[in-house]
Amino acid sequence: MKLTILGCYAATPRTFTNPTSQVLEINNHLFLVDCGEGTQVELRRNKVKFSRIKHIFISHLHGDHCFGLVGLISTFRLLNRETELHVYGPKGIKEIITLQLKLSKSWTNYPLFFHELSSKDPELLFEDEKVTVETIPLNHRIYTNGFLFKEKLGPRKLLINEIVKYNIDVSLYQSVKMGKDVESNDGKIIPNHLVTGPPEEPLSYAFCSDTAYYPEIIPQILNTTVLYHESTFLEINKELAAPTKHSTAIQAAQIAKQANVQKLILGHYSTRYSSIQLFKEEATTVFDQVELADDGKIFTF
Repeated sequence: MKLTILGCYAATPRTFTNPTSQVLEINNHLFLVDCGEGTQVELRRNKVKFSRIKHIFISHLHGDHCFGLVGLISTFRLLNRETELHVYGPKGIKEIITLQLKLSKSWTNYPLFFHELSSKDPELLFEDEKVTVETIPLNHRIYTNGFLFKEKLGPRKLLINEIVKYNIDVSLYQSVKMGKDVESNDGKIIPNHLVTGPPEEPLSYAFCSDTAYYPEIIPQILNTTVLYHESTFLEINKELAAPTKHSTAIQAAQIAKQANVQKLILGHYSTRYSSIQLFKEEATTVFDQVELADDGKIFTF
């Protein structure tokens, strides 16, 4: 699982920081999560192949999370894209994008599908044989979702020395990995547990965009591998968090601790502060495993 941060600062773009957008690579999928201004430039800067993006997830309709979307969709057209594109976001996102495409006479020459969201309960958005994606309802000033990306349990591991020992033909390896007992070349039935080990632990990633401190999400993200949680404010400005429905670094750490996640990544920093290191210093007073998102930073798990 690989996470590339394209932008992770709050509100307005600057010459040296970008609003929220990130790319998650999980089990051969490349998902774009949020699309603030400048996203397509950052995709190029980070050498992300546009053609691999087939699903875009938009948390909410504030500009610093979606104003880059119509530009990216238009660029896909200019690049002669043919592959279909799926956009998941709050109700209204289709109207916003299609109006701009209509008035600029920039209709796509590839299939474009909108999946508009309005449920206040978690819902499954995407599923295949390897991965699921579901919404995490959040508490912000407008309708907002986070997203939970989860690997499914993979195949069992082959114990090659045991495979050779029990004389199992290579044509049966796939059946063995799927947990089946198989017949050896000399006619014996070999129980699966003798020739395989348990599969890799599935990885999971919870993206919690703009939100007030909201413990209601904890049961859904319990034991997640990695949690990205907004941390707009430090404690010195904690009185600003509640009315704006944002979180502090300490509140993000409290969520991480209560949810028993393996790692917390902070982001969506207010640009009023001199250093983002201050966010980590405060968060680690509550939760040990804290990382700081920053534009262009890549995490591999």
